Amino acid sequence: MKETILADLNQESSGENSADLAILEEMMKAGLSGGRGKAKTHPRMKPFIFTTRNGMEVIDLHQTLQFLNNALEFIKEKLTDKKNLLLVGTTPASKAAVEEFAKKHGCAYVTERWLGGILTNYKTLSKRISHFKKLKEGRSSGKFEKYTKKERLDIDREIEKLHTKFSGVENMEKLPEIVFVIDASHHMTAVKEAKILKIPVVAMISTDINPEIIDYPIPSNDRSKSAIEWVLGKLEEVIGKIKEKKIESK
Repeated sequence: MKETILADLNQESSGENSADLAILEEMMKAGLSGGRGKAKTHPRMKPFIFTTRNGMEVIDLHQTLQFLNNALEFIKEKLTDKKNLLLVGTTPASKAAVEEFAKKHGCAYVTERWLGGILTNYKTLSKRISHFKKLKEGRSSGKFEKYTKKERLDIDREIEKLHTKFSGVENMEKLPEIVFVIDASHHMTAVKEAKILKIPVVAMISTDINPEIIDYPIPSNDRSKSAIEWVLGKLEEVIGKIKEKKIESK
């Protein structure tokens, strides 16, 4: 089916340059065009649908590319101004890629369950994060060696529990200026918290969500590991260019 859709896209893109055609083919191979079933399509997503095959929506990659470029330009502008980014991806397809990317580039991230209030109740949660960090520091320094075996075991269990909750945000010293969400329909609590605080949301969205609730939507297959990795690869290129520019300016 991919080959047929690609042929249709190429026919529609006959007036575009070879670079655009190449990237559209790359996007198709990465699986970005796959939407949800037609029965789940949100009415506001219909303009982003190229066709329907076997009951599944096929996303218009021309628009995906346009909206992706808009989102990346926005992120580039913000990161150049030293704004901080929070990545959110807790689904099986996104967890590993999000964590790897975030650790590589020093971003805050959430890959386990989104804890309600991470943004809207940040001051309270930051106290819990501070407690978590103090426990880790105390264990590393041997501070708890004087405690009983049971007490140390209880501390270890608490650290492990807090690690699951806060490991990706423990170094987030302030609220993020951008929230990048993979699969917005799965992370509506995160989206709503960001909207309450007027934090811009960039998100990979499929065909089952209203795109108007996202500041910078990227219509795409948000449950495909290869598609997610491809989009994060484009984000990595942006970060690479920012770093190169900083080195040149020194």
